[in-house]
Amino acid sequence: MFIMQNSLSSSLSFLLQPLQEPADMADCGADEPSSRTGSPDQESQVSEDRWSLHQRLAVRELIDTEVSYLHLLQLCALDIRSRLQQLPQGDLDVLFSNIDDIIKVNSKFLQDLQETDSKEEEQVQLIGNLFLEFQEELERVYKFYCANYDQALLLLESYRREPELQREIQGVIESVMPQAGPSGLSFLLVIPLQRITKYPLLLQKILENTPPDSGAYPVLQRATSAVQDVNTNINEYKRRKEVASKYTKVEQLTLRERLARINTHTLSKKTSRLSHLLKQEAGLVPRTEDKEFDDLEERFHWVSLCVTELKNNMAVYLDNLEAFFRFWPRECDLDICGGPVVQYCNLARDLQLQAFPEFKQRLEGLVWQPLCSLAKALGGPQNLIKKRLDKLLDFERLEEKQLEESSMTYEEKEAWHMYQTLNSLLVAELPQFNQLAMQWLGQILRTFMALQRDFAKQVLQRAEGSLAQLPHHQLSEPAFRKLVEDALGQAGHQLCSFQENFKKVLPPPTVQPLLPGAERQVQALLSRYGPEKLYQVTSNIRGSGTLDLTLLQGQVVALLQNKDTKGNSSRWLVDTGGHRGYAPAGRLEQYSVVPGEEKLGGQAGPHEGFRHLSPEPAPAPVPSVPTGTQVVAVYPFVARSSCEVSLQAGQSVTVLEAQDKKGNPEWSLVEVNGQRGYVPSSFLARAPSPAPWGWSLPS
Repeated sequence: MFIMQNSLSSSLSFLLQPLQEPADMADCGADEPSSRTGSPDQESQVSEDRWSLHQRLAVRELIDTEVSYLHLLQLCALDIRSRLQQLPQGDLDVLFSNIDDIIKVNSKFLQDLQETDSKEEEQVQLIGNLFLEFQEELERVYKFYCANYDQALLLLESYRREPELQREIQGVIESVMPQAGPSGLSFLLVIPLQRITKYPLLLQKILENTPPDSGAYPVLQRATSAVQDVNTNINEYKRRKEVASKYTKVEQLTLRERLARINTHTLSKKTSRLSHLLKQEAGLVPRTEDKEFDDLEERFHWVSLCVTELKNNMAVYLDNLEAFFRFWPRECDLDICGGPVVQYCNLARDLQLQAFPEFKQRLEGLVWQPLCSLAKALGGPQNLIKKRLDKLLDFERLEEKQLEESSMTYEEKEAWHMYQTLNSLLVAELPQFNQLAMQWLGQILRTFMALQRDFAKQVLQRAEGSLAQLPHHQLSEPAFRKLVEDALGQAGHQLCSFQENFKKVLPPPTVQPLLPGAERQVQALLSRYGPEKLYQVTSNIRGSGTLDLTLLQGQVVALLQNKDTKGNSSRWLVDTGGHRGYAPAGRLEQYSVVPGEEKLGGQAGPHEGFRHLSPEPAPAPVPSVPTGTQVVAVYPFVARSSCEVSLQAGQSVTVLEAQDKKGNPEWSLVEVNGQRGYVPSSFLARAPSPAPWGWSLPS
């Protein structure tokens, strides 16, 4: 404190002294009126001296206030922060933020400022160049501090609700810096904000007292403009961070709370966005193209997909590994006493109770938890990207309105600027986030590989004694690999033989029967679009995106366009006869109507009004299956009523009746897992009975 008071006193005395000299000169001039009337050269010299005097005062104010400012920062970082031990380290990090970085930059800046004192003639120009040199560093350290300042104020506000803690903090502040007064920490934390905003004023003062024809004048102009840009960029960065903080919050709201937030304004806004989106999907209005952002978004979604897949795979891996080690050989009823069996049981017990729990604990701490943290960190950018899409729809709608009316309300201008802010924030931050996420993901994978390697090494060391008991332990690794390959090759040939025998008894490929009552809808599509446009759904489709359809297996649709509005050929626009929308092309196959069956006809199945349009090629006659026979389901079948029963391919089925109640052999009454119902007879086949076979490693 003594050093700071002396510094302030010397600064004040230096500032007052030049002000007293002109006053004395004025008094002398009053006594000698003739001295006021001199030659033009004398008046020019007096004017230059006045310029020089005020310029020196402005320069001295810059340097002296920088000394005092740096001294206050050092008090905060060294004395005050070290005495606030009652606060958690996390709170101290929020309160004082990156004050150490600011001290480092301003110390170097002050040192260079003071070195200009030795070069008085070109000091002003050197100061201008100095600000230009430190422009990027000042912006870098101060924008981080300013962006976190509001969070520090919220923390101080929470301290005020704890009187005892507030008194302790105030006592520390008063013991180090009495002039802080009752404001306490608030007085100290705002100092860096005040300083960075004062630099343009100090430079402007020096510029005003520099002759325009001076060589330093353009340098000072550029320096003043540069420092003003620093403040502008800091404000913009702070505003972006506030927007990001607003939209990255994940609120866990109940349905009642969500409904309570709905009002006419939100409904109108969401309706306008949905209307504009539907127009874009239908190709009625153009879509704004942003190649730079689209590339960043695609890479971000790729990173998100990698993290999600790795997290799911890691969970499955842990479950399977735990299930593998959960097998206890000692609980099996083995009629073998002693020898390798006991040794193997001891090894399994050791691996389950010691080796695996240690590995699992390390894996959860070093891989699983960081992976979950990374997945959680993806939530913020995902919310921002989603919010950007909403704001983009508003932005495009406002662009159309501006072309028509050439005016916007204040709220519309705010929405316009909000999109620009979100877009610029994501374009600036997403590349860094993607890079950090990839580094994080790579480190997690390397750690996982190292843990697996250590675990495998540990298991081999524990099993070293048991390996000697294996029948092939004397073989070299290449010889053992050859032995296993031969055994697996023999098993593969046997599997191929079984597959060929099974194919011989399979009925020809068939298509899922039409849904009950769908014949008229198919006839309407046929008459409207023609047979070449009809496609049948090969498996159930659950629509998840905008304009995606939910379709059942066997349903017939008409193709309208073999790509979507983005040109994606794997997503087709189809007509169901009642709704239009998109369906994945991979789940649609051509549906050709057999000549002669284009009119309603055919025998009824177990449901009244059932009709079946057969696709090409026509199915072979339904094989006759004796009652009570055990057969196999060749294809999956989804029950559509209580009279039917669902099947899975390869499932064992008991045939109760080889026809329905009306004698139609196309439907069979079966029993599956205790349930009875009708299934298409063509979906059933007798299982082949190949000769007994098997394989084993040669001894």
